[in-house]
Amino acid sequence: MSDTDRKAAERILAEWGVQPTEDRDWQAEIRQRVAFLCDALRSAGRSALVLGISGGVDSTVTGKLCQLAADEMRNTDPAAQFIAVRLPYGTQADEEDAQAALQFIAPDRIMTVDIKASVDALHAAVMVNAEDVDPAAADFERGNVKARVRMAAQYQIAGLHQGLVVGTDHNAEAVTGFFTKWGDGACDLLPLRGLNKRQVRRLASALGANDELAHKQATADLEDLRPLHADEAALGMSYDVIDDFLEFKGGTEEQVRQLVAQYQKTQHKRCDPPAVMGAFRPDSSD
Repeated sequence: MSDTDRKAAERILAEWGVQPTEDRDWQAEIRQRVAFLCDALRSAGRSALVLGISGGVDSTVTGKLCQLAADEMRNTDPAAQFIAVRLPYGTQADEEDAQAALQFIAPDRIMTVDIKASVDALHAAVMVNAEDVDPAAADFERGNVKARVRMAAQYQIAGLHQGLVVGTDHNAEAVTGFFTKWGDGACDLLPLRGLNKRQVRRLASALGANDELAHKQATADLEDLRPLHADEAALGMSYDVIDDFLEFKGGTEEQVRQLVAQYQKTQHKRCDPPAVMGAFRPDSSD
C-alpha cells in the first residue's frame, strides 16, 4: 500500500471508524438513539418525526426507532407522532417488503405519495434540452430526481405537521458517498450514524425484526433500466469489506485503495458547498 493511501485511510478511520460489532450493547444502543430523537424534537419545539419507508433494513430500523421515540414523547406531549411515508414511483417492485416493514414498525400514521408524475414531468422538461445524452446516463440521473422528489415530499409533510425529517444514512453509506446529494442525503436527523451496515442489521434483530427484514438485500432501486439493482453491485464492493474497514479489521491493499478512492471521489457530498472566502472586506478605516 502506498504511503499516501495509508495516511488517507488513517484519516478516514479517525472520522468514520466504528466501535467493533462484538463490543456493542444493542439494547443500550436502542435507548441512546431513541433518546437522541426525543431530545431533538424537544430542542426544536416540534412534535412529529417524518421518515420515508422503503422496505429496506435502514428505513425499517430507523422507523422503529422513530416510533419508539414518539411513544416515549407522548408521556409529556400528547401531540407527538411518527409519520411513516410511502413514496413509490408508480408500483414498487418489492412493495410486499415495504408493507412488511410497516407492519413491524406499526407507525402512528402512514401517508402515501406517488412521486411518478412529478419525477416524469421534471425529467421530460430537462430532457427536451438534452436529447444527445446517453439513455443509461439519463436513467441514472432520473433516479437521483426520484430521491430528491422523495425528500421534497417529506419536508412538505414535516412542514405541515410540525415535524423533523429523519434520515437513514449510516457510516458505511457515508464513507462511500452512497447516497443522493440533496436527496436521501438531506435530512434533519441521523439516528444511525456511528453504525456500519452489519451493525444496522444487528440493531434490527435487537429491535425484534425477523430475518427477512433484517437481512434483506440492500437496493436503492432508483434506476428503471436496472430495477432492484443491488447496492453492492453498484458500489463494486461488498458491505462486509466496507464494514471490516470501518471496524479497523483492515482489508487487502486493493480494497483499501478502492475505498480511499471512493471516499475522495465523493468528498463533495459530505461537505458544505465551497464558497469564495474574503471576496468582500469592509474598509477597516470606516
